Amino acid sequence: QVQLLESGGGSVRAGGSLRLSCTASGYATQWYCMAWFRQAPGKEREGVTAIHVQLRRTVYADSVKGRFTISHDNAGSTMYLQMDSLKPEDTAMYSCAYYVPQHDGCALRQDVYLDWGQGTQVTVSA
Repeated sequence: QVQLLESGGGSVRAGGSLRLSCTASGYATQWYCMAWFRQAPGKEREGVTAIHVQLRRTVYADSVKGRFTISHDNAGSTMYLQMDSLKPEDTAMYSCAYYVPQHDGCALRQDVYLDWGQGTQVTVSA
């Protein structure tokens, strides 16, 4: 089982920036995807972005394109989410997740991700 630990959440005003980190341990291959999901109160969890660590391929939800950037320090085991131009609607619990894909890309469907972090809260005020 892969262990995931997030950090970097907090509170910021609209238009501000935050950077989240997620460190993975216990994995045995470089062929894997890591993703960020978020869940706001009263809403379903949604996929935000994902990265294939070996291929360096990324995918973003339309709602964050151009504002959020996912990256990974390939040599290590940490994934980052740079969030710029934050909006109040970005307020949510952000969780990182991990899975080993069968194809050359990462899905943003939560059902394929088997390992999850505890989450870190992001609050954006107007």
